[in-house]
Amino acid sequence: MTNPLPTRVTIQMTAVILCCGAVLTVISLALAQVIGNEAELDRLRVKAEEAMANEDPEGAAMNMGRAALMAKVLAKTHQNEASTARLFQGGELLFRAQEHSYRAMALFRRAGGQLPASSGVCGSLALAQVSLQQAIPLLRHDSSARSPRAAQAAQFKETAADWETVIDSIIADYQCH
Repeated sequence: MTNPLPTRVTIQMTAVILCCGAVLTVISLALAQVIGNEAELDRLRVKAEEAMANEDPEGAAMNMGRAALMAKVLAKTHQNEASTARLFQGGELLFRAQEHSYRAMALFRRAGGQLPASSGVCGSLALAQVSLQQAIPLLRHDSSARSPRAAQAAQFKETAADWETVIDSIIADYQCH
C-alpha cells in the first residue's frame, strides 16, 4: 500500500507552519539580542568601574566608550518607543561624559601629574561637561514611575547628578579654569 499524495491543503498548511516557525525564531533571536545588548551594556559599565577601582583610567575609558556605543545601538533598536530611545540616548551621552573624564585622568597621569593640567586634559574635561549637560535633559524627560524602565532611568539620573559633582571636582583639582 502506498501513501496518498499530499493534498494542496496539506502542502499549504505545512508551508504556513514552517513560515510561522521561522517568524517566531527570528523574533526570539531579535528579542534575545536586545536583552543581550542590555546585559552587555551593564557588563561594560561594571568593567569600567572595576578598572577605575584598579587605578586604570585608560581601561575605564575604553569600556565606557564601548558602553556608549552599546547605548547608541539600544537607542536605535528602540526608536519606536520614544521614552526608551530617549533613555538610551541620554545614557550614551552620560557614558561619553564618563569616558572623557576617564581619558582626562589617564592623560593627566601620563603627563606626569603636573599642575595646572595641560590643555588636552582640560579639553577632555570640557567635552565631558558638554556631554553631561546634553544628557541631563534627556534623562529627566521621562519621570514616570510607571514606566517599565523607571529603575534604569532613575539609576541613570542619579549617576548623571553624581557626575556633575565629579567633573566639577576634577576640573578644580586639575586647575582647568
